[in-house]
Order: sequence, then C-alpha cells, then structure tokens
Amino acid sequence: MRGVESMIIGALDARREPNRWAVLALLSVAQLMVVLDATIVTIAIPSAQEALHFSTGSRQWIVTAYALAFGSLLLLGGKLGDLFGYKWTLIAGLMGFSIASAIGGLAESFGVLVAARTLQGAFGALLAPSALGLLTVTFAEGPPRSG
Repeated sequence: MRGVESMIIGALDARREPNRWAVLALLSVAQLMVVLDATIVTIAIPSAQEALHFSTGSRQWIVTAYALAFGSLLLLGGKLGDLFGYKWTLIAGLMGFSIASAIGGLAESFGVLVAARTLQGAFGALLAPSALGLLTVTFAEGPPRSG
C-alpha cells in the first residue's frame, strides 16, 4: 500500500511541476520590473526633461522619489504580505506599479511625473517582498530550491 501512496504523491507533484515553473517565470518578471525601472528612467530623463521643461537640478527628484518610497516602505510591504497573503499583495503591487508607470509615461508636468515615480516606488515596495515570499512558498526547502 505504501508504494501506491508514493506513486500517487509523485504523480501529483509531476502535475504541479509546470505550474511551479510558470510561477517562477512570473515572479522573475515582477522582480525584473522593479529592478530595471531605475535603469530605464535614468536613460529616459533627458527626454523627459526636454518634454516637460524642468531644470537639470530637478532631475534628481525623479530618481530619488522612487528610491525613497521604495526603501522606506519595503518593510511595510513585507508585513502587508504576511497579513493579507503574498498572492494578493503581489497582484496589488503589479497592478499599482503598472498604473503608476502609465501615469508617469503620460505625465504632462514635472509634479505629476514625480508623484507617479513615488507611487511606483510604493507599489514596488509591495511587489518585491511578495514575490520573494511566494518564491519561498512555491519552492520548499530541499532539492527543488537548492537545484
């Protein structure tokens, strides 16, 4: 009877295997969004400055708004993931980050751009710990995680 149980459990794990790798791909893209955002904005600042007519001294606020919001709210984002579940905070973080990115892309003034960057940082702080939390839940301790 023990052999039948292990075969059933093995079959169930095999069926879940593709789902785990899809989760890994989604979480990787989510983390890439958060990390790559700083690089993309740094490259886009000269074009934004030309379009929105703000001073060279104001450039720092576009990068700083994101970093300040992200860094200061990261622990809160992790706690919210613990309270409400990593799945829901990941979804909220992805949606909020995407909407804030769209607002920033459509910004007609410097103030709107800085506000959008601040929102991106806040939602990034919700997204990043949720993605890492889901990763640790999806890939349990042992061979699946260690490779």
